[in-house]
Amino acid sequence: MAAAAVSLFSAKSITAIPKLKPFLFDFHVSPPFSLSFAVAANTTTNFTLWSRKPRRNPTAPAAAMLFPQNPVFSDTCAAIISGSIALSVLRLWQETAKRGLFDQKLNRKLVHISIGLVFMLCWPLYSSGYRGAILAAITPGVNIMRMILIGSGLWKDEATVKSMSRYGDYRELLKGPLYYATTITLACAFYWRTSPIAIAAICNLCAGDGFADIVGRQFGGQKLPYNKNKSIAGSVAMAIAGFFTSVGYMYYFSYFGYIKESTEIVFGFLIVSLASALVESLPVSTELDDNLTVTLTSILVGSLVF
Repeated sequence: MAAAAVSLFSAKSITAIPKLKPFLFDFHVSPPFSLSFAVAANTTTNFTLWSRKPRRNPTAPAAAMLFPQNPVFSDTCAAIISGSIALSVLRLWQETAKRGLFDQKLNRKLVHISIGLVFMLCWPLYSSGYRGAILAAITPGVNIMRMILIGSGLWKDEATVKSMSRYGDYRELLKGPLYYATTITLACAFYWRTSPIAIAAICNLCAGDGFADIVGRQFGGQKLPYNKNKSIAGSVAMAIAGFFTSVGYMYYFSYFGYIKESTEIVFGFLIVSLASALVESLPVSTELDDNLTVTLTSILVGSLVF
C-alpha cells in the first residue's frame, strides 16, 4: 500500500509538468507489488519491489503417462504397474525374512524404508487430474484392508507378519503398519505430488523413521536425557535422512513439472525434518506409535511452513 501510494504521488507529480505529460504513456501497479510505467510510447520500465517465488511450477506438468490420449486407461495401467512394483518389493523382503538373511528388526525397517519411497517413484505415471490421485491412493488403500484383516486374525499371512512386526505378533499390524499405509493413502488422495507436505510426510516416515532405528541400534550408545529408549545418533540420523530424501524427491518431481524447486521449500523441509525427529524422540511417540506421531507432525508443521 505504501509503495503504491508513493508511486501514485510520483505519477501525479509528473503529469503536473506540462512538458512531461505528453510522454507519460502508462502507469500500472499489480501484485505482488510490481510497478511498471512507460515514459515513451515504445519503452516500458519495470520495477519489482517484492516478489515471492512460487512453490509450484506454473508450467503445465509433463506427466510420464503411458497413454496420454486415453487418461482413464493410462491411470488404470499406472495403478496396476505401481501396485505390482510395490508388491514385488514387499515379496522380496518377505523372502529375506523367511530365509533369515537379516535380523527381523532390520528386515522390518528395510520394508519400512523402501515400500513408500518406491511407490512414490511411480507417481509420475498417473495423470495430473484428481482421478490420478484417487487411483494412486487405491494401492496403499488396499494395503490398509490387508493390515486390518491380517491384524484382526481374519487372514493368515505369516510372511507379512514376520516381515512387518517387531515380535511376530499379527496384532502389531493394527498399529505401525496400518498407520504407515494410511499415511501414504492420505498423501495421495489429499496432497498428491504437487504438495511439499506429501513429500515431507512420506520421506520423514519412511527414510527418517527407518534410518533412525537402524542407526540407533548400531551407534546408539549415548541415550537422550529425556528418553532412555532413544539415542542421539538415531535422532540425528532421522533428521538427516528425512531432510535429504525430501530434497531429493523435490528435484525428482520438479523434473516432471509438478513442483518448482526453491530454497524456501528446502528450508521448509529442514524445519519439518527437525520437528519430526524431535517428536519421534519423545516418550509419547513410544507410547502411541512413531508412525502416527511422525506423520501428524510432518503434516501439521508442513501446513505452517509451506
